[in-house]
Amino acid sequence: MASRDGWTGLFAAAFRQSRNPMVLLDADRRQVEVNGAYLKLLGYRREQLIGRPLWEFVADGPLMDDEQWRANLAEGRFTGTGQLIAADGSHIGVQFAATVETVTGRRLVLVVALSTSRAGAHFRRQPDTEARLRALSARERQIVRLVAMGSTGPEIAEELRISHNTVRTHVRSAMEKSGARSRAHLVAKALGLGIILEEGSQTNGEGSRTNGAANGD
Repeated sequence: MASRDGWTGLFAAAFRQSRNPMVLLDADRRQVEVNGAYLKLLGYRREQLIGRPLWEFVADGPLMDDEQWRANLAEGRFTGTGQLIAADGSHIGVQFAATVETVTGRRLVLVVALSTSRAGAHFRRQPDTEARLRALSARERQIVRLVAMGSTGPEIAEELRISHNTVRTHVRSAMEKSGARSRAHLVAKALGLGIILEEGSQTNGEGSRTNGAANGD
C-alpha cells in the first residue's frame, strides 16, 4: 500500500481492528477491502463482497449518480446516510463519512460507518462531527493519529517525550470534543473525515509501530 506512516499502518491498526464498519472502494465504487466489523454488520463472507459494486448492497440502488459520485471524488470527502442490505435481506441504516486518497497511484475511497441502526434509517441526532474534530488541538490530533497507527500509550509518551498521563489526558479530551464513545470510535471518526491523513501529511512521518490495537494502552 503506502509507507509505514501512511495507509499500511492505518490499515493494520485502525482499519482491520476497528469496531466501526469500514470499506475501501475504488473509483468505480467496487469494494476493494472490508474489515471484520463490516462483515459482521452485513453477515456476508469477504469473498461475497470483494470486487462487487457497493450499490448492489444498497437499498433502492446507488445513493448518487455518476455525476454526483465524480463531484464527491473531486471534493475529497463527503458524508451521508443510506440503507445497506444484509445477507438475511434486512435493511441496516448507516451514517457514513468518506475520504478520498491516492495510494500507489490509485485513487481509493475509505468509507467509515459512524453509526448504524437496525431500525432502518432512524438515527439519534448527531452533532457536527467534522467541526468537533477540527476543534482538536494540534497535539490532540497528533496523538489520535499515533493511536490509529497502533502505538500504545507508553510508546506515544516516549515518542513525544511527554508523560503517559499527559497522553491519556489528550485522548480523553479528544474523545469528549468529538463525542466518541471509545478510542476506536475516535479513530474511526478521524479516519472517515480525513483528519488523521491530513495530520500525517503535515508531519515528517512519525516512527509508528503497529503492535498495539487502536483501542489499547
